[in-house]
Amino acid sequence: MWLSAAHAFALAAALFGLSRAHPMWNTQGPFTPGFPYGQEKVRGVNLGGWLVLEPWITPSLFDNTGNPAIVDEWTFGALQDPNQARAALVAHWDSWITEADFGMIAAAGLNHVRIPIGYWAFEVGPGEPYIQGQLPYLHNAIQWAAQNGIKVILDLHGAPGSQNGFDNSGQRLASPTWQTNQTNIDRTNAIIMRLAHEFRYKFDTVSIIEALNEPAGFDGQQLLDVTRQYWYDSYGNIRWPTGQQSNVVVMIHDAFQPLSFWNHLMPSPQWTGVAMDTHIYQMFTDELVSLSDQDHIQSACSNAATLTTFNENQLWTIVGEWTPAMTDCAKYLNGRGVGARFDGSFGDGFAGDGSCAGMTGSGATFSSDYKNFLRQTWEAQVITFEKASGWVQWTWKTEQADDWSYSAGLKYGWIPWDPTQLMFPNICG
Repeated sequence: MWLSAAHAFALAAALFGLSRAHPMWNTQGPFTPGFPYGQEKVRGVNLGGWLVLEPWITPSLFDNTGNPAIVDEWTFGALQDPNQARAALVAHWDSWITEADFGMIAAAGLNHVRIPIGYWAFEVGPGEPYIQGQLPYLHNAIQWAAQNGIKVILDLHGAPGSQNGFDNSGQRLASPTWQTNQTNIDRTNAIIMRLAHEFRYKFDTVSIIEALNEPAGFDGQQLLDVTRQYWYDSYGNIRWPTGQQSNVVVMIHDAFQPLSFWNHLMPSPQWTGVAMDTHIYQMFTDELVSLSDQDHIQSACSNAATLTTFNENQLWTIVGEWTPAMTDCAKYLNGRGVGARFDGSFGDGFAGDGSCAGMTGSGATFSSDYKNFLRQTWEAQVITFEKASGWVQWTWKTEQADDWSYSAGLKYGWIPWDPTQLMFPNICG
């Protein structure tokens, strides 16, 4: 196994993290996070498609390569001239999210942003084609957040080997390989330790570190076992980055398991300051995408009991990704070159449920009825998710999928500038 000096350090660091992952081995003082989680509601938005590319958020970046084999950030670096790739990335990083966006986010009454970042922003191994340069933009974003009174959820969105095989992990694969290689896990632990160390005194702004986005628990028991151990290791690495307690909240993800799967994972008072991230979408199966408008709303409302129970009895529970959109019509949402379930072009034999015309694209083309429906799905979810600890919508902006865009929702009126001003306060009964 190839092991550089950096990876040797990572291995030692990860093993050290194991030794302190159990909080009973530490002196624990009062935990005072940078935001009153569990008392005030998290109301936030993701800065998707910025420091981690996603073809459906910025299809032009991929289409402009002229190469249909470029489907993720890995192939973006591997399958075109590196200077051309770097120039495109720098232009994108410079413009996609700016200081002005943070002013708008604050003006919209939001108190959190979730910022996805890939492991390759911190270190790239031999043979890995990723292009670096994201970290100065991350530091700018944290400064802009602080200036606007916004808290940051720093989200490790892609791990070595890919934790889910999704294009948004950096590398689109048939199945994840992160869990199959201890070096992958050690490298991931080392990055979390680095983040925890760097931001241990900045918890007033970087109030949460999310140890890993969407590990694919559906892949099998090995990935679930590795993920469970990784959550324990991450707790030690984030809570005690220097041997002294940090006030940064540790966020873990449900790994696509029912919340109850994680019951008693980190019970209070032995563990403190832990939040569960769950993602709720209604378009990634044939069954869900076929629901009627009213059934979509009812489906959103039906999450209340599960969220409330876990939030009150287990961990602070935040719906860290969701959208008012109820179709998968957005171009490349299922991957570059892949169609949509909603109109039957996905390729799984499902005939579809209708036409994608008028369901995505520019909000200027949406009918009044459709905008009203988006307002209803937005409110039904906000009402439901605030029965737990809050929500972070995916995503702030898109090139051509306004049904997913918070900023477009503000512009065209299906999202209110004050997220507490509801038109349908009784939509869930």
